[in-house]
Amino acid sequence: MSSPYTGAQPPSPAAHQPQAQQNHSLAFRVMRLSRPSLQPDQAALLRFDPRDVFLPEDALTGPDPSPSADFLQRLLHPSDSPATTVPGDFTFRDRFLLRDPADTLALPGLLVLPQSFGAIYLGETFCSYISINNSSSFEARDVVIKAEIQTERQRILLLDTSKAPVESIRSGGRYDFIVEHDVKELGAHTLVCTALYNDGDGERKYLPQFFKFTVSNPLSVRTKVRTIKDTTYLEACIENHTKSNLYMDQVDFEPAQQWRATRLEADEHPSALKSTIGDLCKQPILIRAGGGIYNYLYQLRPSSDESGQTKAEGSSILGKFQITWRTNLGEPGRLQTQNIHSTPTASKDVDLCALKVPPVIFLERPFMVNLCLTNQSDKTVGPFEIFVAPSISGEEKYVLVNGLQKLVSCFTCFLL
Repeated sequence: MSSPYTGAQPPSPAAHQPQAQQNHSLAFRVMRLSRPSLQPDQAALLRFDPRDVFLPEDALTGPDPSPSADFLQRLLHPSDSPATTVPGDFTFRDRFLLRDPADTLALPGLLVLPQSFGAIYLGETFCSYISINNSSSFEARDVVIKAEIQTERQRILLLDTSKAPVESIRSGGRYDFIVEHDVKELGAHTLVCTALYNDGDGERKYLPQFFKFTVSNPLSVRTKVRTIKDTTYLEACIENHTKSNLYMDQVDFEPAQQWRATRLEADEHPSALKSTIGDLCKQPILIRAGGGIYNYLYQLRPSSDESGQTKAEGSSILGKFQITWRTNLGEPGRLQTQNIHSTPTASKDVDLCALKVPPVIFLERPFMVNLCLTNQSDKTVGPFEIFVAPSISGEEKYVLVNGLQKLVSCFTCFLL
């Protein structure tokens, strides 16, 4: 929740001079609703004791402590743990002793409201508390209120009370409401608040107010695509551009129809135990603020057995990413990337691959290799000549082909 009401930037008065010259009884105030933050404070933390929340100062030092006080005394100071205070002592002389390693974080348990409008990022939910105040000495009647978001591409209506106008706003009174908008565009945004009302003298007046803010990109996704025969490898690097840590709840790659994707991960430590509960309670991946990165690697294979035909007829679209995250205090965000395209490769009319090669080959003894020659075009091609590639100049040939080397066919050729 943002502290100042006028957190967004209103336009200059010269931009709307006709309305500025007209006196209005009503005025809009905008306050962004956002999560508070933890503010480290050494002194505040070290002076705090859990007993301060439950008991008065003399609860443990009185002549006849209550049973609840005895229970809390045993709860805060178990018999099997070393006591850091004298039993029954409720003074402040030991408040500067660190009882737990977490005390060094200096978190006092207090939440601090943002003192500015803050940054708004793509994929978040913009939530705003809007108040229309009557600062005149007259009552405003039949107030029609509208609130909308304007971007470079569209206008989105957030609130419209045309069918049920506010009956009246008394002098010194106000009317409050909350609007929400899922941010799906980058760049300049304008929150437009308008009011149509009857003034104290019965005149119908129109009040527009504009609040501008800019939407930035919270993260960037850089991809690299490598293709090795029928297998395509997709590497995605996600970089955090915000000023807070991002905890990635979900980073899923949704492949196109002609692909199936498998995420490749590093081998876990042998001591790491896998279980169903562990999969359900999987820890989110942390990407640190101000440029932290995390890499993902996916292996893509054609979903059809006829890989050559699928590549020839299919498009170059590999798929897209679905990304969800949360900030330090759980504020959610969600993004979907554009379609990722594969690297264009030159199509081949024929493909030659080895089906079977002996695991052990003995010197000066013949061995058999089964080769498969496939026609990937829509026409008949041939005849074919298969030979061992020439060796580097100055070196001898270590393998000689003994058998059929030419065949009038366009499908399969076996050599001995």
